[in-house]
Amino acid sequence: MPAMYKVRPLHGAGVLAEHLPTCMYPLPNLHRAPGTAAPPPQTEANDIHNEVDPSLQALESRQEEILKRLYELKSAVDGLSKMIQTPDADFDVTNIIQTDEFSPLTTNGADLDLMLGKDYGALKDVVINANPSLPPLSLLVIHSLLCERYKILSAVHTHSSVKSVPENLLKCFGEQTKKQPRHEYQLGFTLIWKDVPKPQMKFSIQTMCPIEGEGNIARFLFSLFGQKYNAVTSTLIDSWVDTAIFQLKEGSSKERGAVLRSMNAALGKSSWLVGNELTVADVVAWCALQQTGTANTAPANVQKWMKSCENLAPFSSVMKLLK
Repeated sequence: MPAMYKVRPLHGAGVLAEHLPTCMYPLPNLHRAPGTAAPPPQTEANDIHNEVDPSLQALESRQEEILKRLYELKSAVDGLSKMIQTPDADFDVTNIIQTDEFSPLTTNGADLDLMLGKDYGALKDVVINANPSLPPLSLLVIHSLLCERYKILSAVHTHSSVKSVPENLLKCFGEQTKKQPRHEYQLGFTLIWKDVPKPQMKFSIQTMCPIEGEGNIARFLFSLFGQKYNAVTSTLIDSWVDTAIFQLKEGSSKERGAVLRSMNAALGKSSWLVGNELTVADVVAWCALQQTGTANTAPANVQKWMKSCENLAPFSSVMKLLK
């Protein structure tokens, strides 16, 4: 049987100097075009690198991202657990309120362009729809306060959905004796008596969704005074506004009694519901007491606070609407 290939004989010391091949015998590459250079030799590392599946790389990247998010969640949970387990977590917020910096209502107001958007050549107009059967007294008080700060063009209209409106509500903004060009005013304030379930407000008629609810509108309008509060004070103000609307004004007699007791305790520590300056919480709570008829039966501290409110012109002007 003939051999597959022949090997030349090796003699003597030449065996040690001969370079043995790495394969049995070379064969030409049938897939390479004639005249092209041979590819570099493949090593085991290159073979492993070229064989990495892209789906495996995506899976590894996803796993790294999940581990990163889990680490972030663990850090957040650890921080919350330390906060809850702190012995003095139930602290008295009165001290924080006292150190808060209140800006009096007589100082400069907020930047209306920043709050309401800049509109060249047009007056910024706040439009409020309200039901005359339950007039939003707090909005009328805040309107009077805003008139002390800005030059406001006020107007009252009646929607076709309402058959009749009392005369005092049609004149709730009083008589504007000085008629000036529209562009000389800083803010427009239009109240439309309309058959709506709750007050609605817009200040950009074309683009924004209405802000609903007397408390929410009162918060926004009061922010035009530019007052700054810390987080604790802002939370307490919001809490009193919600309490006044949902419990004092719309709640049962039992809920009203509980709110009056809480108000009496808070007003025993400070002149106003939150801190030593008038806030939107005082406006909304005072108006709720007037509309529910519980002002005369309020505790001593609440009675004293109500007189302080009524000594201010915006409150006394709204009281005329209740007669």
